[in-house]
Amino acid sequence: MDYIMEVINYFSENNAQLFYLIAAISFILELGVLGMTGPLLFFAIASVVTGLLIHLNLLSSWEGQVLCVGVLTALITLFAWKPLKRFQNSGGGADTSSDMIGKKVPSSSEITHEKGTIRFSGIDWSARLANDCEEPSVKNNTSCIIVGVEGNVMLVKPL
Repeated sequence: MDYIMEVINYFSENNAQLFYLIAAISFILELGVLGMTGPLLFFAIASVVTGLLIHLNLLSSWEGQVLCVGVLTALITLFAWKPLKRFQNSGGGADTSSDMIGKKVPSSSEITHEKGTIRFSGIDWSARLANDCEEPSVKNNTSCIIVGVEGNVMLVKPL
């Protein structure tokens, strides 16, 4: 119990460190649990800035510190939300996660946008037409090119 009181006394005397701890926990939760969705990221940044302002003796009262975190979180969210979402939705370029991408293979059954199979290295692989493929289906024993991989399903387009 004495240890808990020492921790409480430490943070009541060192407010900046408390805000740094809150920021660190928020960053960890944002990256580990939420996956960079934004809300805790902006709160964590505001907590770090508030801690810096406390270190510079620009904020002293608890009320001002809490208000500063709230106002900064709102401002950061206002200015950073759209750029963060645009960055998250930018795609990141062509899928190069598999060495099978770009290989020309024959279909071993009819391939539609929902299901089908291709033959590669003597094995039948699950396949489906890529989302941007305009063809409704590919007939059996037709040459295709692998353009992506989703799990264990090859995304193909006809040649």
